[in-house]
Amino acid sequence: MKGFFHFYVLTFVVFLFCKQVSAAPALSVQREKITVVIPATASARIKFGAERLSEILKKNGYTVTLLQQDKASGNKASVVIGRISDKLIQQAGNITAPSGKEGFTIASRGKNKLAVSGFDESGTLYGCLELAGRVEKLGKLPENISFSDKPEMVLRGTCVGIQKPELLPGRGVYEYPYTPESFPWFYDKALWVKYLDMMVENRYNSLYLWNGHPFASLVKLKDYPYAVEVDDATFKKNEEMFRFLTQEADKRGIWVIQMFYNIIVSKPFAEKNQLKTQDRNRPIIPVIADYTRKSIAAFVEKYPNVGLLITLGEAMEGVGQDDVDWFTKTIIPGVQDGMKALGITKEPPIVLRAHDTDAPRVMKAALPVYKNLYTMAKYNGEALTTYTPRGTWADLHRTLSRIGTVHIENVHILANLEPFRYGSADFIQKSVQAMHDVYEANGLHLYPQASYWDWPYTADNVKGRQLQIDRDWIWYKTWARYAWNCRRDRNEEVQYWAGLLAGKFGTNQEKGKDILEAYEQTGEIAPKLLRRYGITDGNRQTLTLGMFMTQLINPFRYNLFTLMYESEAPEGEMIIEYAEKEWKKQKHIGETPVQVADEVTEHGRKALEAIDRAASGVAQDKEEFLRLKNDVYCYNELAVFYAEKVRAALWVLRYKYSNDIADLEKAVPYLERSVAHYRKLADLTKDTYLYANSMQTMQRKIPVRGVDATYKTWVEVLPRFEEELVHFKRSIDSLKQTGNSGKQKEIKPYKNVPVKILSGAKDYFTIQEGQQALADTASRVTAFAKELAGLKGVRMISAEQKTKGTSLRFSSSKAVKVLVGFFNSKTPGFLPPPDLEHDASANDYGQSEIKIANALALQGFPPVNIHSYSFKPGTHTLTLAKGTAVILGFIDENEPMRLYDAGVGLPDSKKDIDWLFE
Repeated sequence: MKGFFHFYVLTFVVFLFCKQVSAAPALSVQREKITVVIPATASARIKFGAERLSEILKKNGYTVTLLQQDKASGNKASVVIGRISDKLIQQAGNITAPSGKEGFTIASRGKNKLAVSGFDESGTLYGCLELAGRVEKLGKLPENISFSDKPEMVLRGTCVGIQKPELLPGRGVYEYPYTPESFPWFYDKALWVKYLDMMVENRYNSLYLWNGHPFASLVKLKDYPYAVEVDDATFKKNEEMFRFLTQEADKRGIWVIQMFYNIIVSKPFAEKNQLKTQDRNRPIIPVIADYTRKSIAAFVEKYPNVGLLITLGEAMEGVGQDDVDWFTKTIIPGVQDGMKALGITKEPPIVLRAHDTDAPRVMKAALPVYKNLYTMAKYNGEALTTYTPRGTWADLHRTLSRIGTVHIENVHILANLEPFRYGSADFIQKSVQAMHDVYEANGLHLYPQASYWDWPYTADNVKGRQLQIDRDWIWYKTWARYAWNCRRDRNEEVQYWAGLLAGKFGTNQEKGKDILEAYEQTGEIAPKLLRRYGITDGNRQTLTLGMFMTQLINPFRYNLFTLMYESEAPEGEMIIEYAEKEWKKQKHIGETPVQVADEVTEHGRKALEAIDRAASGVAQDKEEFLRLKNDVYCYNELAVFYAEKVRAALWVLRYKYSNDIADLEKAVPYLERSVAHYRKLADLTKDTYLYANSMQTMQRKIPVRGVDATYKTWVEVLPRFEEELVHFKRSIDSLKQTGNSGKQKEIKPYKNVPVKILSGAKDYFTIQEGQQALADTASRVTAFAKELAGLKGVRMISAEQKTKGTSLRFSSSKAVKVLVGFFNSKTPGFLPPPDLEHDASANDYGQSEIKIANALALQGFPPVNIHSYSFKPGTHTLTLAKGTAVILGFIDENEPMRLYDAGVGLPDSKKDIDWLFE
């Protein structure tokens, strides 16, 4: 008995010891000594790669000696590292040469002897990282290896916005000097090292820094000493940080590129010269051109290894000769001046961004005077909508790709993905394939997946804030993997990503597949919703905050950006098109709103099932998994919210044709369910997210204007959707009582506010039938919205508007709105309406949205949409770009304006029914 007891105790002790050992981290295996050899004159980039490899070897039990010499280490176990042209590699034996820029070969030279040879320094670095990854996976050096690789895309970059969610006091959009007060993270070296390490791990080779006018924070000019925007201490910090950043980036094979907008000047420069910091409609003037040219020259001289990314449009008038002249007579000469000061002939790279400019025309003029040029354009606008791009936007990309320089695809802003996590490997792989196969491009420029304006943090309500690079690791890794090689086998990719996700969350391969399934099902929802229901691919719309019914049934009232439907979506139908075809019993074409409603609902259901299956197996990083799970639940509610609302919208649109109240009544239960699901979405996000959209300025318009960080959460927007439902039900009751007359409130005409016209006008006219609105045409007013009756308009000369633009100087003793009529036509000669897609200043006067659509009919002209420009008491100049428009009068700033479609000159089937909801 006593012996049995001792045996039992001994067995129990052994059991506990074995359990402890199995629970503890595995001890490093003691392996042989190994020598890592790099050339005597190895660059910082090759040293960095060798050091990373040495660290992994040590971690896996090797004793490592790192030598810098031009001779291999005899019979010892070794890894020799260098470019294929280096003497060290040539002595190492018959090694296959890697082909192409950034290519590499890893080859065995005998037992425990390997060579890493690169086509260039970056290729050598990537070869070291590849070998380190294999050692980490195997736990030892691979045997009998012969592996070569190189990237498909020439440029693979990410961007960091040195910008903020809100405007700085007294400054315009994009105007953010580099200061510790505004950007404390910019001066955090450890954070930069962490970010750059993420980049090199994923083999990104370019880092873009976005800012409106960075020069006044980084250089001082002899001729304009007053232009500097920061104090001396901050200026020194900026110099130090920029040098640190470029040096750390360079040794990781990363090219730093500074972006800027044109034409923006520093605030002190503007004040000294009595100018605006930016004015889209002003001509190029000598003092601004000289200041900009000298700023660029000083920057190139001071930071010769930094590239430049130019946005010609937005802060200067979009397409025209000014763009060509500014690029070829100011920007390029500025770079060349900097080169001359340095005494170099090698051209620093310049990337021309094809935003709000005629990039092919600019490139045609620029290439004869400067060769090292690249082009860049947005992939799906400021969103992610499709991997089947087409139409005129695809034509532009192909045109730029065929110029003969490298064309870069910009995955920009991602306004429809904010703020939830996104990691669909399938969608992203197909998107990169489209970049090659449809756009013929060969470069990637990747924005953060969410919270671009709030870098480096996410919108998650996490104590201490959560870093984007931690949360969105899969976003960066996925795009990088397919930028390197987008032709990988899909089945193998499923296994690869499942393994990574299993490792992150401490679960098995099958559960990893479930997590991937959740990512890929939710990954289809936002793209499909925006491309079939949205107003715009730009960041003036926050898709995840929802849309009002009027935005679904009358999108043109909200400046519908039709290019999204024509180029950034598969062939298909908008909601209004589908409803008309249903009524007329016509055949539907392509992807339909009903199809998408069904599909996103199914995507949400499958994602929920997948994430719930995975939950039981998660053993680590549980808090992050719960956040991911909550995002999946949010996507499901978002999908059903839209699906139910679209079904309601189709019944409402049917009423336009049928005039049958029963059709409106059929819409009610769908709209009720839509609100119920939005209420669940609000509940899921109220404690988990700080905001939905990181841009919290007046540029954000859909679903509701987000001024001063308002309406940035679902809890804030929910009451508006609830009110919309209540109003709709009341409208139906009212229709029943009035016998379907659709009687609305009595409309009262706007009251004229007296102003004094100082210059720029021919004379006046009164809005009534038969009046001449433009001085040099015989066209007369034939119809108008009742609100406009009796307004005193300003008669302009159309020919002068076309050649010179509109410049109307006036004074007023009270705050006023100037009502400007834009002709609803894209024909050259008409003034384009304010457009936040291309001009970030397009709402500086509250002018971006249509106040009354189809408000006035002028004989022989397209219908007129009214926008309003707000001005305080005093003397002002209304400045408009080139093109014909009508000035319809001045009303009190506080005069309420009901936003609607007056339908002047339109058939009954186009009648306004927005009043049902507001």
